Amino acid sequence: MGEEFLAVPTFKPVEALVALKRQLRDLRTLAERGNSFEWHGMTVLELTVDDQAIVARLAKRPARIPEWTTHTLKANTDLRRFMNNVKQQLVRWSDE
Repeated sequence: MGEEFLAVPTFKPVEALVALKRQLRDLRTLAERGNSFEWHGMTVLELTVDDQAIVARLAKRPARIPEWTTHTLKANTDLRRFMNNVKQQLVRWSDE
């Protein structure tokens, strides 16, 4: 009986992508362009989705041709961790 309460909810990447994009738009420092986001006219984040995960490419630093770090988001905890990472990057970029 207690097992159903311990089960982790199934991750639904398409629904999670909608929520992630909303959170990114709410930051107000990023401009959405389809499945990517720009910061000061430079693409700094790209998102793709498949049946099991969201793949997010986040620029190490803003550039016309950025160097990317890839994050595979397969659970809600991954989404929260990724959003915290994005917020930290935006603060760093603003300070530079």
